[in-house]
Amino acid sequence: MTRIPKLDRTNLSGAQKEVHDAIVSGPRGQVVGPLGVWLHRPALADKAQKLGQYCRYDSSLPPRLSELAILVTARVWDAAFEWQSHESPARAAGLNDDIIKALRNDLEPTFERADEAVVYEIARTLNLERTISQALYMKAERELGKDSLIDLIGVLGYYSLISMTIKAFDIDQIE
Repeated sequence: MTRIPKLDRTNLSGAQKEVHDAIVSGPRGQVVGPLGVWLHRPALADKAQKLGQYCRYDSSLPPRLSELAILVTARVWDAAFEWQSHESPARAAGLNDDIIKALRNDLEPTFERADEAVVYEIARTLNLERTISQALYMKAERELGKDSLIDLIGVLGYYSLISMTIKAFDIDQIE
């Protein structure tokens, strides 16, 4: 049970309704999880949902790699809500079931694709060690390119914020 009550649209302030409607009219289609918590602070919700829109739907990363980064972050944070929200989209984006299963069990997957291996390595290393070596940085930049590497770090930061919100406000399942 979440620590913050879900807001009912009929009781929202004008600013909250504006953000709520922007979220619902976009690709998410609903206000759930961390977005519902952030809606208590509409300025935060507005900015966070716009960043999330970019990170999830508009970045230079292919969805397969974005979803991999999201699942790695959800696993590191043990953010069940986020895992539930992204396991199916990761599969639909082309991420191999064996990789998803390994991640779910907190095991290192075997990768056939170099881009997936480097996204996994960056995501795990940055989330757990809070840094990446120059060698790993160079490897990632060679494999992904500068723009996609920058977008990858944005995705990791945004989904760390999502995961922190999930953990702090005890969001344990999809509503």
